[in-house]
Amino acid sequence: MHGKLAYIMFICVMQGLDYAMMTGGDVAPLGAQAVTKIHDIFDWSKKSKRGLLLFIDEADAFLCERNSTYMSEAQRSALNALLFRTGDQSRDVVLVLATNRPGDLDSAVTDRIDDVIEFPLPQKDERFKLMKLYLQKYLYDEGDDGKESKWHSLFNKKTQKIVVKDLSDNVIEEAAKKTEGFSGRELAKLIASVQAAVYGRPDCALDSQLFMEIVDYKVGEHKQRIELALAGSQPAKAK
Repeated sequence: MHGKLAYIMFICVMQGLDYAMMTGGDVAPLGAQAVTKIHDIFDWSKKSKRGLLLFIDEADAFLCERNSTYMSEAQRSALNALLFRTGDQSRDVVLVLATNRPGDLDSAVTDRIDDVIEFPLPQKDERFKLMKLYLQKYLYDEGDDGKESKWHSLFNKKTQKIVVKDLSDNVIEEAAKKTEGFSGRELAKLIASVQAAVYGRPDCALDSQLFMEIVDYKVGEHKQRIELALAGSQPAKAK
């Protein structure tokens, strides 16, 4: 969860609200029971003397455009149930939606949104700081607390201390420049890949050459993923 969004939720809870959390992906497995569960949540809010904060993560998976061919009848009914319960201003419920795909939300859902907070992708300085943070977590601190690495625990081996050789701030800054367009999650996965590569070495050592090789590979992977997404969004050409 993004820090600013967590702060908003923290303020609401500190003001005395009850809270419930769910993801858009929770709705589909419920099938026909989804409508009942939606009504149960709002009925609970009316019984609470403090009010309810309802946080829905990955909201587009549940509240997407009703005309979508990928939406089941049960999901459409659940969406309609939420729209019915949020049609008027309420002192009982604060609804917080999080999504990476706001354009996929149903227009009736967006009409109910009072405030929008956009969290853009991290810029170069932010990517530099995030890389430093994840390097500390996945490499510098690895093995210091006596816990086994997830990679070594697969083979029941004791965690070997990672040795970082010539990974300077200049090298990390160069990596930050190359990873333009990366999200915080992608950067975390990049450094996790660095950790996996290091544990694949007999000496368990990381140097700038290995680090940049993995960065370049992940940058290429990122560009390929964008190209595939763009290709998938293009309308099919008539033959």
